[in-house]
Amino acid sequence: MSSADEATKRPTVSAEEGGLLATVRNLWGYMWPEGRPDLKWRVILAIGALLVSKVATTLIPFVYKWIIDSLDGTTPDTALVMGVAIPIVLVIAFGVGNIIDAGFQQLRDVLFASVGQHAVRKLALQTFEHLHRLSLRFHLARRTGGLSRVIERGTKGIETIVRFTMLNTAPTLVEFIITGVIFIVMFGVSYLSVLVVTVWLYLWFTIKASNWRIAIRRDMNDSDTDANGKAIDSLLNFETVKYFANEKMEAQRFDASMEKYERSAVRIWTSLGFLNFGQALIFYAGTVIILIMAVLGVMNRTLTLGDFVLLNTFLMQIYRPLNFIGFVYREIRQGLTDIEEMFKLLDRAPEIQDKPGAKPLSVTGPVVKFDDVKFHYDADRPILKGISFEVPAGKTIAVVGPSGAGKSTISRLLYRFYDVIEGKITIDGQDLRDVTQESLRAAIGMVPQDTVLFNDTIAYNIRYGRPGATDEEVRKAAELAQIGHFIESLPKGYDTPVGERGLKLSGGEKQRVAIARTILKGPPILILDEATSALDSKTEEDIKSALDVVSANRTTLVIAHRLSTVVNADEIIVLRDGQIAERGTHHRLLVKQGLYAQMWNRQREASEAEERMQRVANDPEGFVKRGLPAAE
Repeated sequence: MSSADEATKRPTVSAEEGGLLATVRNLWGYMWPEGRPDLKWRVILAIGALLVSKVATTLIPFVYKWIIDSLDGTTPDTALVMGVAIPIVLVIAFGVGNIIDAGFQQLRDVLFASVGQHAVRKLALQTFEHLHRLSLRFHLARRTGGLSRVIERGTKGIETIVRFTMLNTAPTLVEFIITGVIFIVMFGVSYLSVLVVTVWLYLWFTIKASNWRIAIRRDMNDSDTDANGKAIDSLLNFETVKYFANEKMEAQRFDASMEKYERSAVRIWTSLGFLNFGQALIFYAGTVIILIMAVLGVMNRTLTLGDFVLLNTFLMQIYRPLNFIGFVYREIRQGLTDIEEMFKLLDRAPEIQDKPGAKPLSVTGPVVKFDDVKFHYDADRPILKGISFEVPAGKTIAVVGPSGAGKSTISRLLYRFYDVIEGKITIDGQDLRDVTQESLRAAIGMVPQDTVLFNDTIAYNIRYGRPGATDEEVRKAAELAQIGHFIESLPKGYDTPVGERGLKLSGGEKQRVAIARTILKGPPILILDEATSALDSKTEEDIKSALDVVSANRTTLVIAHRLSTVVNADEIIVLRDGQIAERGTHHRLLVKQGLYAQMWNRQREASEAEERMQRVANDPEGFVKRGLPAAE
């Protein structure tokens, strides 16, 4: 079953819905993984080790009783076993029993470690894959820092639940049952009744107090997520913070979130102290009652001194797992709270999904066609209002228009980050909704306006276009993108780290890396989404020649802000308010004297003004201002 199928069939888990059994049921497939008989054997052996440990735990108090009885004068001092006095034999047995108990408990943990970590790894991978399947709309609305925190807490919560429920809770209940049988057989119903009432009150109080603490834990998680999100957001925008000298404001925002976290954390620790004291009060009150009954029994000679020690030892041994049950319950409830958000992510259906039976895209031309396409992000704000155009095979079509006209939305629809509301988009006659997303995106190359690189080497970022490419192919792609010489001039060459989001490279260098990456991918369809709008005029000219190389003989859609980059396009489509206002070649559109001509004239005037300012800046003697030739 695929990760997507698992996510679809799994019911939502909530700490408020008594979801422990549901969670264990959902996690069973991870704790008893299909196709991993080695891990299944580890589970069986771990349970076996645990049972041996529990047998030793049950026998140890009896050995302790026999030691006391052998020393209270009722057993002859000369009693020997194989030449050794009985008390010494019993002390040795007592030590061996404790060693067996401790040894098999550790063996249990060692055996189960692989199972627990495999479950954590598998769920973390499933969540990671699922996040990549979710829509662009989802990721634009979420903070990356908060999202990473949700996954981090969720995986830790899963590890807690897997370990405690499978290897501690059930065996502890078995130990309670064994102890109860011993109490009623050896000491009678009255002792058992006090024990049962004590355990019931202890568990009732633990559950009530732990449920009260869940709300506090949620508040602390929310504050933690918010603080982490603000911290990462601020650090990712380090330069912007510096530009506006807003370090103090960022610190105040972060501290405000941490203040909420601090208050919740203090409440957590306060409530934990109350819980621990209440548990101790209930248990030791019950212990005192049982021991008073035992003291009276010894005084009446209905019990031996060893029986008194036996009772006390059993109570101490019960307190350890009982206290652990309280801890386990708190941890499981806390774990459920921590994984709620993670499971909500897994239960969130991707907005864009392949149709059942979707086939890979078959590329022949390719010809891209928009047929009466209508689209909106919000129903009350339409973006595209029925646009139709065609990008013929091997031709270049440019889409221009004012900001907010819907230019970039076209590229997102072609990549199928969103589905059209009405109309259809086809490639070689195939509706994008009828083909697999993987094959669609494999056929399209993108050079975006804002190139964000991975925090790795230049070679890694170029090879990202085709991970299996050889070093020679990477170098050839870099040369075609006109960045090969620059890379080889660096001390580490292609192994040079680019920094987070590629910040160690200039805008033009990052853009050339993106072009090299697309060249290496070699897609039949190319989208240039305002690929030079953020660059200076000189860099733009250099990049344009590299883009001409990558777009040659490819079906190319150019989304442009600078009209100078599209003058050679086979057709230019001018958008205004989500509709096609004009279309034609550069020269025909200028002749029309419409919207395109107005945009062209404004940009030309701005460009000429920029050139004049540049000449003046390079003319300290003022020759240009006086109408004289600039000094050489």
